[in-house]
Amino acid sequence: MYKILVVEDDAVIAGAVVEHIASWGWEARKVQDLTRVMEEFTAFAPHLVLLDIGLPYRNGYYWCTEIRKLSKVPIVFLSSASDNMNIVMAMTMGGDDFVPKPFDLEVLAAKIQAVLRRTYDFGASAPLLGCRGAVLDTGDNTLRYEGYTLELSRNEYRILQVLLEQKSRTVSRDTLMRKLWETDSFVDENTLTVNMARLRRKLEGVGLTDFIRTKKGLGYLIEG
Repeated sequence: MYKILVVEDDAVIAGAVVEHIASWGWEARKVQDLTRVMEEFTAFAPHLVLLDIGLPYRNGYYWCTEIRKLSKVPIVFLSSASDNMNIVMAMTMGGDDFVPKPFDLEVLAAKIQAVLRRTYDFGASAPLLGCRGAVLDTGDNTLRYEGYTLELSRNEYRILQVLLEQKSRTVSRDTLMRKLWETDSFVDENTLTVNMARLRRKLEGVGLTDFIRTKKGLGYLIEG
């Protein structure tokens, strides 16, 4: 199921959009705190963002720039300021489409469907997994956090992928080893310990201290 984040300050418009998106079988969520758009973006890890331009605190162009520092997820701008200058600026800033207000909900849904199809059916972009401002890009096996980009080994990437897919749940060492080396007939348990220690050092190097927690006797988790 595709996840769509709605960044819109008009509660009536946002509510109608979220409800209509849900009727198409997608999961939609409205940003609750427009001062914390990036925190909600990374926590939800959407496949597409609907972004109004005229927002309080920071405008849509600012948030588009911040999202683009972390992700290639498609962004569809929504705005009543539909003059050529704003449309050109929206596309230049990294937008994938522009829908002028007022809009028909069916037309908006069709636009969303077209962008999702272009983006994901042909592999132009990959889903993201995120937590606490850190975003794991499953397309290029990197972790991005506050302007840093961490290059991950295959095992480091798989550890983060499994833990982020099970965010806020404890994953046992046995489960991690099966996921990491499911083609191997035998795995030394110490190999997981070494990989985990190396990954934690990398995370701490960019400020992600205690990002992966150990639950003694149970396994590991990343808390959302």
